[in-house]
Amino acid sequence: MIDTIIFDFGDIFINLDKQGTISGLKKLGMTEWSSEMDRLNLLYETGDVSYEDFLDGFQKELPNASIEEILEAWNAVLADFPVYRLEFLKELSKKYRLFLLSNTDAIHIATFEKTVGKPFYTDFYNCFEKVHFSFEIRKRKPNANSYQHLIDEHNLIPEQTLFVDDKKENTDAAAALGLKVWNLQVGQEDVIQLFDKNLL
Repeated sequence: MIDTIIFDFGDIFINLDKQGTISGLKKLGMTEWSSEMDRLNLLYETGDVSYEDFLDGFQKELPNASIEEILEAWNAVLADFPVYRLEFLKELSKKYRLFLLSNTDAIHIATFEKTVGKPFYTDFYNCFEKVHFSFEIRKRKPNANSYQHLIDEHNLIPEQTLFVDDKKENTDAAAALGLKVWNLQVGQEDVIQLFDKNLL
């Protein structure tokens, strides 16, 4: 009997345009996503590098770009958040314990909040018992300690918990800890189809 659901954020609730960021960075002179960019991204997602050092690092990779241009490209990944998903989540929160577990960074969350406005993001966050962002908990999926953090903090029973994420590596890692999982296929499935999946 599932009584708890842990959701990912990007491409589950908010749509992402990953190509938007890549295109934006290419316009600023990026020839390829470098190992240094990857390193900075991962460190920033776990709160292990500061805002200034993160942007300085990207500016070293893109010497002709301004900080403002880098931020614009970085935030191009964030697309729309359909209201119908929020309405679905509100209904779901009446019946289940809900949590958010997202690999994200402080820039993207600040931009999301500014874009949708306080009433919207407050309604969204209020659907969850607690929101866990990787940059705040200093852990990221698919590392087992990110899931264990939620299990321990909220006394979750893995067999009674469903984890929803669009990345197979993340759902595989959760399944290895005993959680039930739905590896949502972006573009083919929508989170509001949850009850059609016979997972609950």
